[in-house]
Amino acid sequence: MEDKITIIEGPPPTFELAPDAWVMGLNEGPSQAAMVMTRLRTFNGPALVERCYNAWRNNKTIRLEYRLPDGLQQETPIIAARSVEVEEGQLLILWLRIPAEDAELEIGFDDNNEENE
Repeated sequence: MEDKITIIEGPPPTFELAPDAWVMGLNEGPSQAAMVMTRLRTFNGPALVERCYNAWRNNKTIRLEYRLPDGLQQETPIIAARSVEVEEGQLLILWLRIPAEDAELEIGFDDNNEENE
Protein backbone atom coordinates (compact mmCIF):
# COMPACT_ATOMS: atom_id res chain seq x y z
CA MET A 1 0.00 0.00 0.00
CA GLU A 2 1.37 3.40 -0.99
CA ASP A 3 1.32 6.27 1.46
CA LYS A 4 -0.22 9.63 0.53
CA ILE A 5 -0.34 13.23 1.65
CA THR A 6 -3.76 14.54 0.65
CA ILE A 7 -4.80 18.14 0.11
CA ILE A 8 -8.29 18.15 1.60
CA GLU A 9 -9.38 21.72 0.94
CA GLY A 10 -8.27 24.75 -0.98
CA PRO A 11 -7.25 25.26 -4.59
CA PRO A 12 -5.06 22.82 -6.51
CA PRO A 13 -1.36 23.27 -5.78
CA THR A 14 0.70 25.56 -7.95
CA PHE A 15 3.76 23.85 -9.40
CA GLU A 16 6.89 25.63 -10.51
CA LEU A 17 9.97 24.14 -12.11
CA ALA A 18 12.48 23.17 -9.45
CA PRO A 19 15.48 25.49 -9.94
CA ASP A 20 17.80 23.48 -7.70
CA ALA A 21 20.49 21.46 -9.46
CA TRP A 22 20.42 18.71 -6.80
CA VAL A 23 16.82 17.89 -7.72
CA MET A 24 17.84 16.87 -11.22
CA GLY A 25 20.01 14.16 -9.66
CA LEU A 26 16.81 12.56 -8.36
CA ASN A 27 15.16 12.47 -11.77
CA GLU A 28 15.72 8.84 -12.62
CA GLY A 29 13.16 6.62 -14.25
CA PRO A 30 12.08 4.88 -17.42
CA SER A 31 10.19 7.93 -18.74
CA GLN A 32 10.80 11.65 -19.16
CA ALA A 33 9.64 13.68 -16.19
CA ALA A 34 9.72 17.28 -15.05
CA MET A 35 10.91 18.10 -11.55
CA VAL A 36 8.65 20.67 -9.91
CA MET A 37 8.12 22.10 -6.46
CA THR A 38 5.11 23.39 -4.58
CA ARG A 39 4.58 25.21 -1.30
CA LEU A 40 1.64 24.24 0.91
CA ARG A 41 0.47 25.75 4.18
CA THR A 42 -0.03 23.15 6.87
CA PHE A 43 -0.58 22.69 10.59
CA ASN A 44 1.81 19.74 10.93
CA GLY A 45 4.73 20.16 8.53
CA PRO A 46 7.34 18.22 10.55
CA ALA A 47 4.96 15.25 10.92
CA LEU A 48 4.30 15.20 7.17
CA VAL A 49 8.03 15.32 6.42
CA GLU A 50 8.53 12.44 8.88
CA ARG A 51 5.87 10.42 7.00
CA CYS A 52 7.84 10.97 3.78
CA TYR A 53 11.12 9.92 5.41
CA ASN A 54 9.52 6.79 6.87
CA ALA A 55 8.13 5.76 3.48
CA TRP A 56 11.47 6.34 1.73
CA ARG A 57 13.37 4.53 4.49
CA ASN A 58 11.14 1.50 3.82
CA ASN A 59 11.70 1.79 0.03
CA LYS A 60 8.11 2.87 -0.57
CA THR A 61 6.68 5.65 -2.68
CA ILE A 62 4.73 8.48 -1.09
CA ARG A 63 2.43 10.59 -3.24
CA LEU A 64 0.74 13.97 -3.10
CA GLU A 65 -2.99 13.58 -3.75
CA TYR A 66 -4.95 16.65 -4.87
CA ARG A 67 -7.86 17.74 -7.03
CA LEU A 68 -7.40 19.30 -10.45
CA PRO A 69 -9.39 22.44 -11.34
CA ASP A 70 -11.99 20.21 -13.06
CA GLY A 71 -12.45 18.21 -9.83
CA LEU A 72 -10.64 15.04 -10.86
CA GLN A 73 -8.23 13.40 -8.41
CA GLN A 74 -4.52 13.43 -9.26
CA GLU A 75 -1.54 11.77 -7.56
CA THR A 76 2.10 12.71 -8.04
CA PRO A 77 5.20 11.08 -6.49
CA ILE A 78 6.96 13.15 -3.83
CA ILE A 79 10.73 13.18 -4.34
CA ALA A 80 11.82 15.41 -1.44
CA ALA A 81 10.12 17.31 1.40
CA ARG A 82 10.98 20.11 3.79
CA SER A 83 9.02 21.94 6.48
CA VAL A 84 9.78 25.57 7.33
CA GLU A 85 8.30 27.99 9.81
CA VAL A 86 7.13 31.30 8.32
CA GLU A 87 5.35 34.26 9.85
CA GLU A 88 1.93 32.90 8.81
CA GLY A 89 2.61 29.40 10.21
CA GLN A 90 4.13 26.21 8.85
CA LEU A 91 4.95 25.73 5.19
CA LEU A 92 5.51 22.35 3.56
CA ILE A 93 7.78 22.46 0.50
CA LEU A 94 7.48 19.42 -1.75
CA TRP A 95 9.56 18.47 -4.77
CA LEU A 96 7.64 16.25 -7.16
CA ARG A 97 8.08 14.32 -10.39
CA ILE A 98 5.38 14.90 -13.00
CA PRO A 99 5.22 13.45 -16.52
CA ALA A 100 6.96 15.78 -18.97
CA GLU A 101 3.83 15.98 -21.15
CA ASP A 102 1.87 17.35 -18.13
CA ALA A 103 4.36 20.15 -17.54
CA GLU A 104 3.29 23.48 -18.96
CA LEU A 105 5.54 26.47 -19.22
CA GLU A 106 3.89 29.73 -18.25
CA ILE A 107 5.80 32.85 -19.05
CA GLY A 108 4.71 36.09 -17.47
CA PHE A 109 6.07 39.54 -16.97
CA ASP A 110 4.99 42.76 -15.32
CA ASP A 111 4.28 45.58 -17.71
CA ASN A 112 5.21 48.62 -15.65
CA ASN A 113 4.72 50.91 -18.66
CA GLU A 114 0.93 50.73 -18.22
CA GLU A 115 1.22 52.00 -14.64
CA ASN A 116 3.35 54.95 -15.74
CA GLU A 117 0.91 56.14 -18.41
